[in-house]
Amino acid sequence: MSDIFAFRGSEDAGYAQPAPIADAEAAKERIPVSLRRAERAAWPTASEPELVRHYTWLSQRNFGIDTGFYPLGSCTMKHNPRVNERIVQLAGMNDVHPLAPAHHLQGLMAIFHEMQEMLGHCAGMDAVTLQPVAGAQGEFTAIRCIQEYHRSIGQSHRDKVIVPDSAHGTNPASAAMCGYSIIEIPSGEDGRLDLDALRAVVGDDTAAMMITNPSTLGVFEPDIAEAAQIVHDAGGQMYYDGANFNAIIGRTNPGLMGFDAVHYNLHKTFSQPHGGGGPGSGPIGVKTHLAEFLPSPIVGRRPSEEGEIGAGDGWWYTWEAPENSIGKVHQWHGNAGAVVRSWAFYRRYGRDLRTMSEHAVLNANYLRHRIMNPSPEIREKIHAMPADGCPADVVKHEFTLSMTPLVDAIGANGKDVAKRLLDYGYMAPTLYFPMIVPECLMIEPTETESKEALDKFADDFHAVLSEDAEILTTAPHTTDVKRVDEVWAARNLILRHPKKDDA
Repeated sequence: MSDIFAFRGSEDAGYAQPAPIADAEAAKERIPVSLRRAERAAWPTASEPELVRHYTWLSQRNFGIDTGFYPLGSCTMKHNPRVNERIVQLAGMNDVHPLAPAHHLQGLMAIFHEMQEMLGHCAGMDAVTLQPVAGAQGEFTAIRCIQEYHRSIGQSHRDKVIVPDSAHGTNPASAAMCGYSIIEIPSGEDGRLDLDALRAVVGDDTAAMMITNPSTLGVFEPDIAEAAQIVHDAGGQMYYDGANFNAIIGRTNPGLMGFDAVHYNLHKTFSQPHGGGGPGSGPIGVKTHLAEFLPSPIVGRRPSEEGEIGAGDGWWYTWEAPENSIGKVHQWHGNAGAVVRSWAFYRRYGRDLRTMSEHAVLNANYLRHRIMNPSPEIREKIHAMPADGCPADVVKHEFTLSMTPLVDAIGANGKDVAKRLLDYGYMAPTLYFPMIVPECLMIEPTETESKEALDKFADDFHAVLSEDAEILTTAPHTTDVKRVDEVWAARNLILRHPKKDDA
């Protein structure tokens, strides 16, 4: 905490307030004793220059995609085009009230409707809701739709959801929140889905399978259509975790693979800024048989009639409730700002989104190649998760490295490497996930990084691996906060500003 904020009395406040509109003592008497403060709140006060300096100081202590390379695997931390911010700040987007009537929101609703159609098109789905505000909430929403579908056809006994051991942790968590039991199946030696393991667990109690493709290893599942057939033959549904959609958009889609439902991470694939807890947006798309269960409302349209100005495109947009909707999963209409930013990104790039995914795959494979081809003494300290069976040993948008050889060589581990990379000016890659890779680092460069940035990261990564154990195990050395006791921090959460006596 900056020392420019000292706790001071009200006489030192750096702001002016109007006179109270009612007598303070009289007002206090109307407040129940149980709700009154025993003492004045010790709020920090500051003048305008102090306030500006404080927030500027905070911004300089933070790291983000605008600060440097952010190779956080599975999170797709790409550049967010500033034109998207200009569009979302227009008064008709930024200043609307969620309770405004539909005839005041026609422009925004037109954007929502177009976004629903575009997302459905790129994923091969028939209907879309924009309401979920996070990927995990999108998972939960889709599984709830699947659950209601099974109930509607008299299949309520289906209480098992299958996930591979390489799945995102939110997959089994989302299914468990819906009341399902989870069956985890192991991956094959090449990290891919094991069809025999899948056949062994499907049955009359299978509700769905949740899987992402490419997987968290950055490896495409070539047998995904056969896996979908196995699940469908057993009466189950296929759910596509869209966290890695950035790798395939424009090349293929979940509908072609046999999926019935999908969630999209607008804050990943479509460049909505995220990190630090949000904001996010996790719409879902579904096939026709699941559409009637989507959360309400979604945006529909009809030809505008005489006297209806609408959005100026000949259509009148309406809020609609699917026939057997599961209800709301978010107050109001979802994260509207995230939807508009992503819509702007989609409209700007259109068919070039295929090029976007191709460049993301190219960057991942280039960086993987650069990292895995250093001098022999460095090469023996790292191991790439094999991608056996892929042409030219390629991955998709991300790749995993195991630091187990480094542990054996000098005693430093994956976390030590991640901490040391902070000293070089990078956000650390995803650490220890997926858990099927020992001492794992997962790296995703995205399509927005230049060759020069990737070359520098590879060189700096090699430099880290060349350092001795003492430097690595005590890193970071140049950051404002040095290595912390993470176990203590997890067990002793500090969830409030310290009191005056604590400062």
